Amino acid sequence: MTEKEKMLSGKLYIAQDKELVQDNKNARRLVRLFNQTNEDECDRRIAYLKELFGSTGENIWIEPPFHCDYGRHIFVGENFYANYDCIIIDVCPVTIGDHVLFGPRVCIYTAAHPIDAQVRATGLEYGKPVTIGNDVWIGGNTVINPGVAIGGNVVIGSGSVVTKDIPSGVVAAGTPCKVLRSITGEDEKYRTTKQEEYKRGR
Repeated sequence: MTEKEKMLSGKLYIAQDKELVQDNKNARRLVRLFNQTNEDECDRRIAYLKELFGSTGENIWIEPPFHCDYGRHIFVGENFYANYDCIIIDVCPVTIGDHVLFGPRVCIYTAAHPIDAQVRATGLEYGKPVTIGNDVWIGGNTVINPGVAIGGNVVIGSGSVVTKDIPSGVVAAGTPCKVLRSITGEDEKYRTTKQEEYKRGR
């Protein structure tokens, strides 16, 4: 098993492995080029992201600056948007569904280090994948920790630290992040009313 295979499967691995160092260098080059684009280079920005990520939907937009470790382990669905200063540490797969919005400074961490100091000193580390479902809004300054799965139709309040799985159809927030309430028909009714007001020009 290569160090890369160990990393992606969640086993202990050495990050300074030659193959991983080269993969990281390639990602850093694409990230640098993406972050250096200007506001008139929309097509170039999207092209860099599509080359960097493992897969994307047709519509993707990330506001620079953006940072990641490898990029190839990030898989995003249709209509993905991330605001400024997004960081994704993708030593394990990060899978993001359709119609997902990130506020500014959202951070996703898949990397972890052994609690035992002697093992940690050897340079061994490991990771756990992160999964985010469809129709999710992650508020600004949220941190999503290794191994977390967030369901579909979820709102995560700003400044949250997500340490455990979040089920579908809820509003959650806090440090650590906890479910505050379910998303109900009343939310849909309120949204529909406001949408109709907008259409009428109110």
